[in-house]
Formats: sequence, structure tokens, C-alpha cells
Amino acid sequence: MIDIQNLNGLADKLTSVIPDSVKTLKDDVNSNIRATLESGLQQMNLVSREEFDVQTALLERTQLKLQQLEEQLAELEKRT
Repeated sequence: MIDIQNLNGLADKLTSVIPDSVKTLKDDVNSNIRATLESGLQQMNLVSREEFDVQTALLERTQLKLQQLEEQLAELEKRT
């Protein structure tokens, strides 16, 4: 899922360039930027780093098991 702290930090950086003379609009713009960023990122179907790491580890274990099974199969084929 999306890290809210990073999203808030990005929204704060974007709104920091807004002049103080429009301070009343700054909070509304900040909220709109956050909502737009969150919506856009959710549409990208992104996964968290933790979920990515879990899936990477699972894939590595699966590849290792497949390699072991292929070696076992090759040994069995040699016997016959």
C-alpha cells in the first residue's frame, strides 16, 4: 500500500512553492494535491516494498525448489 508519510511529504513540498499571499487557498490546494496523488498512485496498482520483498523471497525459494526437482528428475532419468 501507499506510505502516507511519503505522500504527505510530497504534497507538502508541492504546496511549499505556493506564495504566502494565497495562504487561505494553500490548505485547500494541499488537500487536493494529496487526494490527487493518492488516487493516481492507487490506480497504478503499486505494491509496498515489504510486499515486494516477500514475493521476491517466495520466488527465490520456488526457483530453488524447481532446480532441486529438475536435478532429481535428471538423476532418475539416468538410472533408467
